[in-house]
Amino acid sequence: MVVLQFFQVSSDALTSSNVDWDALIIISQNPLAVPFESVRTALLQQAAIDKRIGQQVVLSLCPSVPGQRLITAPVQIDDEYGDVSVYAEVAQQAISQAQASGAKRPLMWVEHNPQPQFVQALEVAAFGCAQQLWLPLEAREAGHHAAIESLGLLDVSAETALQLTALEAGKSLTRDLCGTEPERMAPYAFADYCVKSLAGTDVQVEVIDDIDTLLSDYPLMCAVGRASLSVERHQPRVVQLEYRPVGEVRHTLLIAGKGVIFDTGGASIKVGGGMSGMSRDKGGAAAVAGFMKTIGLLQPAGVRVVAQLGLVRNSIGSDAYVPDEIIASHAGVRVRIGNTDAEGRLVLADLLSHLRLAAKDAVQPQLFSVATLTSHAGRAYGRHFATVPNSVAQPVLAANFTAVARVAGEPAMLSPLAHEDFSVISDTSLAADVLSSMHLGSSMVTRGHQLATAFIVTASGLAKHGANAKQPLPFMHLDIAGAAIEGDPRYGKPTAVPLQTFWHYLQQLI
Repeated sequence: MVVLQFFQVSSDALTSSNVDWDALIIISQNPLAVPFESVRTALLQQAAIDKRIGQQVVLSLCPSVPGQRLITAPVQIDDEYGDVSVYAEVAQQAISQAQASGAKRPLMWVEHNPQPQFVQALEVAAFGCAQQLWLPLEAREAGHHAAIESLGLLDVSAETALQLTALEAGKSLTRDLCGTEPERMAPYAFADYCVKSLAGTDVQVEVIDDIDTLLSDYPLMCAVGRASLSVERHQPRVVQLEYRPVGEVRHTLLIAGKGVIFDTGGASIKVGGGMSGMSRDKGGAAAVAGFMKTIGLLQPAGVRVVAQLGLVRNSIGSDAYVPDEIIASHAGVRVRIGNTDAEGRLVLADLLSHLRLAAKDAVQPQLFSVATLTSHAGRAYGRHFATVPNSVAQPVLAANFTAVARVAGEPAMLSPLAHEDFSVISDTSLAADVLSSMHLGSSMVTRGHQLATAFIVTASGLAKHGANAKQPLPFMHLDIAGAAIEGDPRYGKPTAVPLQTFWHYLQQLI
């Protein structure tokens, strides 16, 4: 795994004689007002003959900076509706210019923006660079590598540079797991990649691969993977991850990640080219694994984190599960299958049932699920992910988490549950307790991603831990279907959403 390294660099390094760095990127609302006098003088001279300076991302010759390469990247901010992600977009353009020019170790300066919504501008810009430079695992294994592997950050603390590198290590792991094709990252390979990537951190890893155990303890997930059981490399896995801090535990996060290695739609087969890109349906599990990598490196105090990743292939075959089947979940809830292409919610229900039991004895537990779950969320919110809380999480947790996401450059939309979401999915025949889904795809159903969350709450047993229960448990589902991939949803780069949000939310808890 290749990780872009961030380094603390003093502004004293801005001399042409510095051979450690070979370019300077300026990201500012007004690059012509940069506080470095020699750079400002050069820019003003260039602006007199090149009207693009301060208006577009431009590479120019500047003898006073390392490598004589100067990239100016103006930030255009919409004061009413803009968010910090504009810094990532500008940084991606700038780092592309730097790499194309032959730079290998550029410096970057990001102007401080005092507005609260832009407090993480430097971090967002740095990760924009990393996102642009990342190459797929298959490309790296074929011998391709980004020319830039280090980025110097001017006037930041050493602690900030270290934290950003650890966050990027988690994001890089997420991209590798999510973005790699389904045979190279089959369930066993995904699990192995997690084990190897988390070795040497403070995260304990256990892989459950015994088929009898999986069939008994994860019945819904194994129904999804039933047609894959005859192919050894496609057989399901559950990866259990746990981080325990040194000292007192004051909060516990319990997170389920959907890792559908490939989603054919099962018996409700995807048609019209709909299968293309479905190797990215493991983005939720990938993001959770990446988050565990980051906290294993940074070792935050006071917060215990437990995660389960459900790795399964929704295959087509003579033993595939089909609509109308009734299958009991791990929590003992009888589930009638409505559409086998609504498989992710089945995986999450079993994982969360186990985490629900673990939460009963945990200190200040909060439960989450993360998944590229419904096309409905993607169509409703685009690049924003949906935060769907239960009644316990609704008053405070959901609002805080959603606000953190926006500041972190991973904007989210709060999408509360309603009474009708649970009414719609009830099985009125009494043959089952709950419908897994409507017979149509989620994007064709009113409140598609809320219905999916209502099912997860019900089938996992969390419905018995609502606001008025003896032991209320706060839970929030994160539907990242529209946010997990940048650009082309089939072959674009994974974003690692919502890893940054989780980290900054965790920092609030400490």
